[in-house]
Amino acid sequence: MTDGGGDPGAPGDRADGADGAVAADAADDAARSAVRARLLDRAPEPVRAKVAELTATAVGHLPVPDLPPSVRAVARFAPAKRARVGAAPLLAAVGTADGFAAQVVEWWTEERPERWAETEPLHAAAVAVLEGREDGSELVRDVTDRADAARARAERDTALARAERLEGEVRRLTAERDEARSAVEAAAQENRDEIAKLRARLREQGTRVRRAEDEAAELRAAREEGEGGLRAELEELRRERDRGREAVAAAEERAARAVEELAGARRAALDARRADDARLALLVDTVAGAAEGLRRELGLRAGDQGARPAELVGSGAGTAPKARVTDPAALDRLLALPEVHLLVDGYNVTKTGWPDLSLASQRERLVAAVAPLASRTGAETTLVFDGAGITGVPTHSVRGVRVLFSEPGVLADDLIRSLVGAEPSGRPLVVVTSDRAVVESVRRRGAHPVPSSVLLHRLARI
Repeated sequence: MTDGGGDPGAPGDRADGADGAVAADAADDAARSAVRARLLDRAPEPVRAKVAELTATAVGHLPVPDLPPSVRAVARFAPAKRARVGAAPLLAAVGTADGFAAQVVEWWTEERPERWAETEPLHAAAVAVLEGREDGSELVRDVTDRADAARARAERDTALARAERLEGEVRRLTAERDEARSAVEAAAQENRDEIAKLRARLREQGTRVRRAEDEAAELRAAREEGEGGLRAELEELRRERDRGREAVAAAEERAARAVEELAGARRAALDARRADDARLALLVDTVAGAAEGLRRELGLRAGDQGARPAELVGSGAGTAPKARVTDPAALDRLLALPEVHLLVDGYNVTKTGWPDLSLASQRERLVAAVAPLASRTGAETTLVFDGAGITGVPTHSVRGVRVLFSEPGVLADDLIRSLVGAEPSGRPLVVVTSDRAVVESVRRRGAHPVPSSVLLHRLARI
């Protein structure tokens, strides 16, 4: 027979035992978490830094989904940065997140057991904190005491060194004081002797001064008698000198104005003559070149009468507005005209073709692209850029291409208009720009406007 007690191997008994074990483990984890949080709160900074270092090492090898949310971002840091930058979230998770410290301890005991068992005091204290052991308080206290003792020894050594320096300084200052006192006493004795000598000299000088004062009084009276007449003569001379200076200044001013007016008139006449000569010479060359080209092209004899080059270029009488060029072939026909002048609005072209480059790179690319075209056609080529913000402006042609920058405060558009206006009537002028205001103004003056895109298409074929 059996007694009334239950069978220990019955399923109900086993379930009760498993539940009891789980409850015991949960109670143990809660106790360790409480101990761990208390130790972290009391631990000095070296122990906390060591706990963060050990935790950061383990976090780098644990699956990210198994980590607390606050630690997942830290796990993505570089190993050298993880413990330094992510110390705060790592320590907070060790003290509060359920099971996180156990994950760290489990990784160390399985992957690095030999390092986990090191007995160095700081390492041992950090291990005790992570494991939540009760003896961690003594280990943490030991590390704190060691740190305090080291700090006290350092402060003591510093104080002793400072005291020694101060004692040496006191000895040096004492020696200097004694030396200065001896020097002062010697100087005082010398001064007393010197004072006695000076008093004797002063008495002698007093007698001489009185005699000199008497003689000076006599001389002063004689000088005052003669000064009256001299003052009157001097005043008259000054008045004459002032009148002479005024007359000279007036004459010099009239002469300076005359010289300036003469120089201005000469410069104006010379500039006008040079401009007229240049326009006339260029016009003669243009007319001669156009006439010769037409004769060769049409097979005309020298005595034949026909249209003039200016009439052919202008497509009408006078300076009627020219048609807008819309394709590269028309541009080639214009550049084939004799004595043609190609004017390019630099930034209007470069910002259309290469807007992503810097301004300096845009200028260099445009010069490099236009140079072969100028060499092939023989056209006089001028690139015009805004001069604002430009340093080291080039003043010479670059590979057969003239590069001009407008003066400060002057737009490149105005410089282009000035260049067009300076050309003689009848010379073929081609202005490359997409600026509507510039297009209208140069068309009225007889130039052929060409859009920037047409020139860019033409350059792309070179």
